[in-house]
Amino acid sequence: MPASAQDIPDADQVSSDHGLTLNLCQCRGCGLVQFDCEPVGYYRDVIRSGGFSTTMVELRKSQYEHLIETYHLQGKKFIEVGCGRGEFLSVLTRFPVECYGIENREDLVKTAKQEGLNVSRGFTEEEDTVIPGGPFDVFLSFNFIEHQPDPNRMLQAIYNNLREDGMGLITVPSLEYILEYDGFYELIRDHIAYFTFDTLRFLLERNGFEVLEQEMVNRDTISMIVKKRQKLNAARLQESFHVINKEVNEFIDHLTDEGKSIAIWGASHQGFTLAATTRLGEKVSYIIDSAPFKQGKFAPTSHLAIVSPDYFMEHPVDAILIVAPGYTAEIAGIIRKRFGSEVEILALKSNHLEKLEES
Repeated sequence: MPASAQDIPDADQVSSDHGLTLNLCQCRGCGLVQFDCEPVGYYRDVIRSGGFSTTMVELRKSQYEHLIETYHLQGKKFIEVGCGRGEFLSVLTRFPVECYGIENREDLVKTAKQEGLNVSRGFTEEEDTVIPGGPFDVFLSFNFIEHQPDPNRMLQAIYNNLREDGMGLITVPSLEYILEYDGFYELIRDHIAYFTFDTLRFLLERNGFEVLEQEMVNRDTISMIVKKRQKLNAARLQESFHVINKEVNEFIDHLTDEGKSIAIWGASHQGFTLAATTRLGEKVSYIIDSAPFKQGKFAPTSHLAIVSPDYFMEHPVDAILIVAPGYTAEIAGIIRKRFGSEVEILALKSNHLEKLEES
């Protein structure tokens, strides 16, 4: 097959031009189909021959209109990664958004600037690449990621130049199309990777994006609209910590004022953490657990002794805090039956300490 699609030999070079044999491989992990070769030397450059065709211009207009209207992106900052000489960026300027582009090849950047486009020279080579004009609200990537030897790194660079609620529109040639029409002639070394809907989705999700829409456009191209996956909000865990600490402190002060003692039932990770991160570790006499393999050992960090239920008979306490989600009712029944009704029973319920009354 040809060594590349763009290095077309002239009369002086044609005698030394030779084809090459490449192995098409598939990853057993993610399913991606790719060539096992180095990329072409110009993989950072975007070279488009049909960029100004009526078909492509109308397609981009339709995609831009849908994206901007559906997701209310008027006035937002768009960055096209790999914008060539600005063929598709110039179409975007017709819409009420801020348009930016980044391109590796110097002469293409110069041409784009001469057309009045805001294009910078650069390439998303490393994760910490800073694109001038950022952060951006939306990225655009048109049939570019399939040329890249490290698409993960490129997507991480893009991700890091977007705002927290950033979005994107990405297209790649479709492997499904090639296979459906047995189009071996669609394979070229320039395209080092061949994506299906599944493998492109996998790549995007792996790099922190959520796929909102996907479709086949122009019969042979996969198009996806994505959004940065929202980070989980763990603030309520901190709030829960403060609530439980407050209730534990109040309960310990109550026991101290009345000269009473307490034990924990449940040598579990929940009980260990509670004892280690609150004043329970200072006040609790021991931890009860029915599992023989835990008895005779000590809780991590708090170093409270772990004992069998029988230990209570010789070393009684006034209150027992059950920290064994899923077994609370069962354990409360054992305490009342074996230790008597005088023992005050509490349980950890979500982010509160709850006193259990006998029903």
